[in-house]
Amino acid sequence: MATSHPLRVGIFVFDDAEELDVVGPYEVLATWAARSELKPEVVTFSADGAGVRLAKGLRIVPDRSADAVGPLHVLVYPGGQGTRRLAADADHLRWVRDMRATTPLMTSVCTGALVYAAAGLLAGRPATTHWAAFDELAALDRSVLADTEARFVDDGDVVTSAGVSAGIDMALHLVARLQSPDAARAVRRGIQYDPAPPV
Repeated sequence: MATSHPLRVGIFVFDDAEELDVVGPYEVLATWAARSELKPEVVTFSADGAGVRLAKGLRIVPDRSADAVGPLHVLVYPGGQGTRRLAADADHLRWVRDMRATTPLMTSVCTGALVYAAAGLLAGRPATTHWAAFDELAALDRSVLADTEARFVDDGDVVTSAGVSAGIDMALHLVARLQSPDAARAVRRGIQYDPAPPV
């Protein structure tokens, strides 16, 4: 894959995506990009390049459109109520399958896994999603090996995470996988994230 950066990460944004599903991984990955000798590029994009309104009202103006985003090494697909509409959109699912064919690492946060399941990406594979969405996941594809306990599931070229804040854990895992555990620890310290906060 010829890109102008050694690593390109794209975060897909859409109406009614869950805020932390988007900005949690973005915070981790952008912090990594600012510090890493690998000089990864992290971009946000929407289907048409227009701004989106997330689930609780936060508005995001993405960097570019899906047509203009170019080749990616990693796709991050958030969850949220908007995934239900997208999981039923045949054109969108075709786009997801096209991305799977050209993107080495497909990742999802929360109910982003529902879209991946609807597109056939999770057939016969281990995966996770938000704790309240496992029945929906099974209804889309009963062959998915649902892991109801994991914060994230790394199955090689597809990584899924549980709900909302679990996307931060997954993104730190991606940093460890793509660079090193030391790099992930440095990012975690930089954003002052404790993976086991007090209750």
